[in-house]
Amino acid sequence: MTTSQNSKDMSRRRFMTLAGGAAGIATLSVMGLLPEQGACSTNVPEIDLNKITYTENQTDVLVIGGGMAGLFAAVKAYDAGSKVMLVSKGRLGSSGMTPFAKGIFAFDPSSAKISLDEFTDTVSRSALGTNNPVYTRQMAEHSLARVNELKEWGFFDSPLYNKSFSNPVKERNIPVKERIVITHLIKEKGRICGAAGFSLDKEKVLFFKAKSIILCTGAGGFKPNGFPICDLTHDGTVMAYNIGAKVTGKEWNDGHPGQAKNAAACFDGWHGMFERKPGITGVEVHHDLGVDLNYKAYMNGNPVKMGPPGATGDKEPEGGPYVPDEFKRNRPPKGEGRPGPSGQHEEGGAPPGMAGTIVGGSSAGMSIHKSEGLVPINEKCESNIPGLYAAGDALGSYMAGAIYTQVGSSLAGSAVQGAVAGKAAAEYCRDVEMLKISKTKMNEVKEEILTPLKKEAGYSPAWVTQTLQGIMIPNFIIYIKKEKLLKAALAYVEELRDHHMPMLKAANLHELRLAFETANMIISAEMKLKASIMRKESRCSHYRLDYPQIDTQNWNAWINIYKDSDGSMKLEKQPFGTWPS
Repeated sequence: MTTSQNSKDMSRRRFMTLAGGAAGIATLSVMGLLPEQGACSTNVPEIDLNKITYTENQTDVLVIGGGMAGLFAAVKAYDAGSKVMLVSKGRLGSSGMTPFAKGIFAFDPSSAKISLDEFTDTVSRSALGTNNPVYTRQMAEHSLARVNELKEWGFFDSPLYNKSFSNPVKERNIPVKERIVITHLIKEKGRICGAAGFSLDKEKVLFFKAKSIILCTGAGGFKPNGFPICDLTHDGTVMAYNIGAKVTGKEWNDGHPGQAKNAAACFDGWHGMFERKPGITGVEVHHDLGVDLNYKAYMNGNPVKMGPPGATGDKEPEGGPYVPDEFKRNRPPKGEGRPGPSGQHEEGGAPPGMAGTIVGGSSAGMSIHKSEGLVPINEKCESNIPGLYAAGDALGSYMAGAIYTQVGSSLAGSAVQGAVAGKAAAEYCRDVEMLKISKTKMNEVKEEILTPLKKEAGYSPAWVTQTLQGIMIPNFIIYIKKEKLLKAALAYVEELRDHHMPMLKAANLHELRLAFETANMIISAEMKLKASIMRKESRCSHYRLDYPQIDTQNWNAWINIYKDSDGSMKLEKQPFGTWPS
C-alpha cells in the first residue's frame, strides 16, 4: 500500500471517528468531498515529469483541426504555395462533428429556382437580420465547386471520411499530426507566431512555429449527452481569446434535441446517421431549431414531441420565440426526419430519428453553426490578430445568422471558409518573416501546460465539469432566460473560474486533456451568460422571458467579447452589416 493510499484511508478513519462512523461517510459523500467523488483531493501523478520530451516543428501555415474546414484550409494553403502542417486532437476526417455531418448544400445556378441574391436575401429575412450577407453569399457561390472537389476525392462513397480526406492530403504530402491537444496560441510583436500543446499518446510537449495559423477547431458545448460534441469544448475560441482575439455569438443556442429513450446514447439516438453516406441538399430556406421546444416545455411541462410548430397537435403555449410567417410550416422538410417512399431515410440531409418524445439540452453550450467563434475583420476569415484566421464553426461569420436557415449549409460553409482561409493565409505568409518565439515565452507555456500534472492536490476535471453542467444546462438558465437567474448562474461560474479552474489537477495525459477542456468550458460559460445578460431582447435562438420582443432600435447588432489589458472580460456591440473597428 502506498503512502498516498495510507493517508487517504487514515483521513477517512479520522472522519468516521469525528462524525459518527458510517453516517459521517454518507454525509461526506453527498457533499462530494471524498477523493473518489472527484472533489478536491491529493493528486497521484502517473507520469514522471522528468521524462517528458520537447519537440519543435516549423511551417508557414499551421492548420489546427482535422474536419471539413481543416481539410480545405490545408489543401488550399498548399496549392497557393505555402508549406503546410495539419494538427488534430482527433483523427483526420473523424474530428469533432465531421463524422456526424451527412448533408452538404450545393447551390447550382443551372438548376436553382432563385438567384444568389435572392437566396442571400431570403436567408437574411429568416435570420431576422442577424446573418452576415457577405458570408451567406460566399458560402452559396462557392459551395458547388467544393462539392465537386469532394466528389473527386471519394467523399460520397463511404460513411467514413478518413480515406477521402486523406486522398488530397497524401497527394500533396502535407504532414498530419493526430491526437495532439493544442493548448496555447503564441503571439510575438503583436502577431501570431506559433502554437503549443501535448501528445495524447506520448509524454511529449510540442511547439509549432508558424507564420500563420488557421483555427478549424469547431464549436463546442458543455460535454452534454445525446449529441456528438463531447470532444468539442471551444478550445480554439478560448485560446484565441486569451491572446486578444475578439469572439462573438455566445448568446445564441443550438436547439437540437435528443431522444428521451437512451438519451445518452448518441449512436442510438441518431440511428442510422453515422452509417449513412453523405448526400447533397438543394435550396430550401427555413427558420428552424431555435428554442421553440424549450419554451413549450417550460410553459406546458414535459414531455414534448419533435416537429415544427403545429405539426404535433400538442397545445401551443401563448407567446414564445418569434417565427416569421414566411417560414412557418407544418411538416419537416425533406431530409430532416421525413422518410422517403420506401420508409427509409435518404442519404444526406439533417439528422433522422428526431420524431417522438425528445429530451432537451443535448447540444447544450453550442450556438447555431457559424454564429459563434472568432470575429472576422473581412471576407477572408481573418481575425483581429494578424496572421490568425479561422474557418467553419471556429469562425463567428454569421453565415446563416442566429437560426438554422439552410439544411447542409453548415458543412458547405466549413468547406468554403476553409478554402478561403487557406488561400488568404498563404498570401499573408508571402509578405512576412518567421518570428522567433522567445525562450521566456516557451518556458512560460511549458509551465502552464504541465501545471495540472504538478498539482499536489486539486479538483478533478470530471467533477468540475459535472458541477458546470449542473449550473448551465437547466432549461431555465441557458435557453429560457431571465436576468436574475442568469446573474445567479454567473456567480457560480465565476467561482469556478477564480477558485476551481486554477486548481484543476491531472494524473495522466487523458486527465491533462480534460483539465484544459474543462477550463475552456468555464470561460465559454462566462461568455454565454454575460452575452445573454447584455442582449436585452429576444430574437432567433436567444429568448428572454423578461424581454420577449425583438428590439430593432437597440439590438440590430452582434455582441463581441474580448479580454482587456487587465485580464477582465469586455463586451461590445458591432452593428449588423459592418466590420469591427
